[in-house]
Amino acid sequence: MKQISKRILTVSALAMAVAAPSVSAANWSDTFVGYRYGSDFTEPFNSNDIEKHILSLTHASGYDYGQNFFNVDLLQSDNMDPANGDKRGEGDGAFEAYVTYRHQLLLGKVFNQDFSFGPVKEVALTAGFDLNTKNTAVAPRKQLLVVGPTLKFNVPKGFLDFSVLYAHERNHNGTKNTADERDITFDDYTVYSLSWGLPFQAGPVPMKFQGFGNYNTAKGKGTAEEQLVRASLMVDVGQLAFNKSNAVWAGVGYEYWNNKFGITDVPGADTHAPTFNLEWHF
Repeated sequence: MKQISKRILTVSALAMAVAAPSVSAANWSDTFVGYRYGSDFTEPFNSNDIEKHILSLTHASGYDYGQNFFNVDLLQSDNMDPANGDKRGEGDGAFEAYVTYRHQLLLGKVFNQDFSFGPVKEVALTAGFDLNTKNTAVAPRKQLLVVGPTLKFNVPKGFLDFSVLYAHERNHNGTKNTADERDITFDDYTVYSLSWGLPFQAGPVPMKFQGFGNYNTAKGKGTAEEQLVRASLMVDVGQLAFNKSNAVWAGVGYEYWNNKFGITDVPGADTHAPTFNLEWHF
């Protein structure tokens, strides 16, 4: 557990260090603590449904020439997803930390030119990374770098972005039999990513529909194409209950993950998990 805690601190500090220069000059920002709960999560090679409690810290901000997005998820599984050394159904379950950072450089702002066309209002260059660690027997340590263009669509409120990202990924598999197979560098691949945050009114009720969807091409080493969609429909309960907008949100979500980690045709490779979601913005 001490090793896991050290890794969490290391990846969180690294992400914040990269984000800090732009965040300090932010024109706008939004930071919140989130919570998701579901009991139908899955993991490859595991035929059981898994209950997970997920605590997150999310920050988004914009400055004159771009935008930042940072998120860390702390995921606690039940004992159907055992920690290393435990048997399934015993112990407290596995713990995972997952960090994501993305930076968008707005090309229209940088070059002082109009890059809009059709429904697209701006073109950006996106770069960033994902890092994770989990205390299972596999002991994954994902290191993912991405870079590529993003089309930012003109929507009445909120945002709608589509990115095509070049991806380079390394990981670790502690269950391999020989040492040279434990640290794996995958073939480079492409991520087609759609992300959105769309606020709207349902009569007197302020709501938002948010999420992302990724389509990853195969990355070698016997992997398949992978699809992940995570979406939620949220109600601004702070506005309804306390007349304080964008403070407390509650709603429902859904996670669809096909060929999880590029693994296919095994139990647990596909996830269909409804969730309960909360957000506290500050």
